[in-house]
Amino acid sequence: MCQLLGMNANTPTDVMFSFTGFATRAEEYKDGFGIAFFEGAGVRLMVDAQSARESPVAEMVRRFPIRSENIIAHIRKATQGQVTLANTHPFVRELWGRYWVFAHNGDLKGFAPRLHGAFRPVGETDSERAFCWLMQELAKAHATVPPIAELTATLRELAPIPAAHGTFNFMLSNGQALWAHCSTHLHHLVRQHPFTRASLQDDDVTVDFAEHTSARDRVAVIVTEPLTRDEAWTAFAPGELRVFVDGTPQPV
Repeated sequence: MCQLLGMNANTPTDVMFSFTGFATRAEEYKDGFGIAFFEGAGVRLMVDAQSARESPVAEMVRRFPIRSENIIAHIRKATQGQVTLANTHPFVRELWGRYWVFAHNGDLKGFAPRLHGAFRPVGETDSERAFCWLMQELAKAHATVPPIAELTATLRELAPIPAAHGTFNFMLSNGQALWAHCSTHLHHLVRQHPFTRASLQDDDVTVDFAEHTSARDRVAVIVTEPLTRDEAWTAFAPGELRVFVDGTPQPV
């Protein structure tokens, strides 16, 4: 299975501490990596079919001053589709004049929905097929972009359909919110004032967030497995869909 990382914040936030710990896991998950982050209405997408431990693109990401309110990253361990750039997450599509970013951890067997119109996969993965289907069904359900609560309700109805075919852990963002759905493993935490120190699970790196934040900053971090050893992570329940806005989990 793959690894997912998402961040949703109330102000543009630096992802490098979390990405450093996340990329360390590419030793086991070697079939590509990617990161997408919103800048206003635009999205920067950086992907490579090489391991994040070896990729020059990953090295560029580590040096790039990424600050964003919504970020999705993915480390791939291929289950369907060859190890190619076209099959590397995250995937991006446009709907209602906004970019949507999606990444998936899991394996969907026999999920072959009829796709038409603008949403067709470029690669061979079950993940991109599921993303195109979600976009298609959202477009059918709503004529224009609805409020976040309505989108969440629609996604809650849609997610069990592909999930019935296997494991469907995913993250989705349109730059306004970040949705995360759990089939098996997802965890989240919220960092806010008073900020403390945190140490990575997989690397000898510690950050005192109080030195890099203001009292109003707030960020939610969502990940397959906890990144730090001294923070209180909350596990998702199987089948749970959560939405995060401005660094806050919304009521379900």
